[in-house]
Amino acid sequence: MRIRYFTPTVEVPICGHATVAAHYVRATVLGLGNTTVWQTSLAGRHRVEIHAEHNDYRITLEQGQPSFEPPLVGEIRAAIITALNLTEDDIVPGAPIQVASTGHAKVMILLKPDVDIDALSPNLAALTAISQQIGCNGFFPFQIRPEKNETDGRMFSPAIGIVEDPVTGNANGPMGAWLVHHGLMAHDGKTLQIQGHQGRALGKEGTVDVTVTIRDNEPENVTISGQAVILFHAEWAITF
Repeated sequence: MRIRYFTPTVEVPICGHATVAAHYVRATVLGLGNTTVWQTSLAGRHRVEIHAEHNDYRITLEQGQPSFEPPLVGEIRAAIITALNLTEDDIVPGAPIQVASTGHAKVMILLKPDVDIDALSPNLAALTAISQQIGCNGFFPFQIRPEKNETDGRMFSPAIGIVEDPVTGNANGPMGAWLVHHGLMAHDGKTLQIQGHQGRALGKEGTVDVTVTIRDNEPENVTISGQAVILFHAEWAITF
């Protein structure tokens, strides 16, 4: 099947939480059992697993190959920190600010655990200008919960009409790969599982379950999974 994804202003290659929602609705309407679907989007061909469990569904998307651009340094690093109304002291020492991707790139910014992430109030115009400069439209400041494989993040993407996204599979997935790539979260050498929490500051908290398979201490494959809630039903009349 083919899916296209649109923000309020542009078409984007892929959207993780919209993928979960689309396949959740389709499975519910069709009454599907456990099955595998291959979908095509601007980001390529991806496998989607539909799991029927407890009279509900869990949807798992296999994302694209993890990739990382060179760390953002110097003036552009400083500009990102300033645009987020942060300081250098808020960033985890040794953690680069870097674009990571599993299909739709995001800028990873790892904050210290004591930073009040819910209080962030970024300069949206500045982030939009930086997006045009670096060729990446999403900024994902996040922090690791102490002693847990859990994170809290927020995703700002004003350059494509999204002031803040409540849940972002295309941020949490590459985040997991990025943490493995830089050795910033312990794992068993084979798999890293993370619960990514997002949306609390908007009053729309959600959770993305991220699984990273690992080979030679590098991320090899990333899946995200989650559930959805149907808020309303409607019918569209299409005239050809």
